[in-house]
Amino acid sequence: MKLGVVGLPNVGKSTLFNAITKAGAQSANYPFCTIEPNIGIVDVPDPRLENLAKLYNCKKITHTMLEFVDIAGLVKGASRGEGLGNKFLSHIREVDAIVHVVRCFDDDNIVHVENTVDPIRDIDTINYELIFADMETLEKRIAKLNQSAKGGDKSFLKDAAVLQKVYDNLEKGIPARLVDLDEEEQALVKEQFLLTTKPVIYAANIGEDDIGTENDYVKRVKEFAKKENSEVIVLCCKVEEELSTLEDDEKAMFLDELGIHESGLDQLVTACYSLLGLISYLTAGEKETRAWTIKKGTKAPQAAGKIHSDFEKGFIRAEIVDYEVLLECGSVQKARELGKVRSEGKDYVMKENDVVEFRFNV
Repeated sequence: MKLGVVGLPNVGKSTLFNAITKAGAQSANYPFCTIEPNIGIVDVPDPRLENLAKLYNCKKITHTMLEFVDIAGLVKGASRGEGLGNKFLSHIREVDAIVHVVRCFDDDNIVHVENTVDPIRDIDTINYELIFADMETLEKRIAKLNQSAKGGDKSFLKDAAVLQKVYDNLEKGIPARLVDLDEEEQALVKEQFLLTTKPVIYAANIGEDDIGTENDYVKRVKEFAKKENSEVIVLCCKVEEELSTLEDDEKAMFLDELGIHESGLDQLVTACYSLLGLISYLTAGEKETRAWTIKKGTKAPQAAGKIHSDFEKGFIRAEIVDYEVLLECGSVQKARELGKVRSEGKDYVMKENDVVEFRFNV
């Protein structure tokens, strides 16, 4: 799963990306510092793994991961090719969700492309460029469907009407993801690969002096996001980049000094995982403790297939114990004795806290 980190030039995208991935993406105080997208992989924080590893005396821990793409800053007119806009928009088209970085601090030493700080204006600039690009896509598709309908097949007209509905909402500034559609209509719209169908999470980039508080810029972003049911994560990209270079003990001390319990970065990664509709089931043993990524609603055989295709083909059952119950019992053996280990079949839908051992025929 890919998440695209987007925003206006020079709002902290590459600094955040450095913190996320420790990949050393170039960060500088001028627009279009990033042209080709930087790509990095990040572990999804999961304290359950450390607890299970202690229980099993296991030294190898494998986290589930997300891929982040640092996409160059968009500017007004990007949908018409301004600022290499078409190229940047194509990069957004390839991701599954968007992390929209918004500048929420004042600093005369850091250039803003609009010369003033206004997070809602900045959000609108990005959103409207995505909307304009989608309108162009739909115009071509609707015209093609109407042309095909002249052959007498009314299904083309039906599809054109659905896309026209989305187009009309885009004209009003409403992104495609917020248009009220039934399942069949959603499937049709998904085939158009529209930019505004992608779920969005806003990363409000604050200054160091605002850590632990909520300034007016952040309040405005939260009010905006609430209207579209989007989440806002507040963080200081500069501090997060510093935190990413520290060892765990040093990081904990730094966070304690700042008066916060969890870094904004950890909150962001966890929120992004949820944004994509993902959950993790767990496997544990003496050799390895591991989180496995699946979509919400995945059934046991398909979840087993994430480990190996043979597990899905020869699936017999899944032996499952709830993570919290396992910790209380202290061992799987004790959980079995207490009747806490469940045997689930092919129709079982996996849950977030499932610790699993799959039984299968080779």
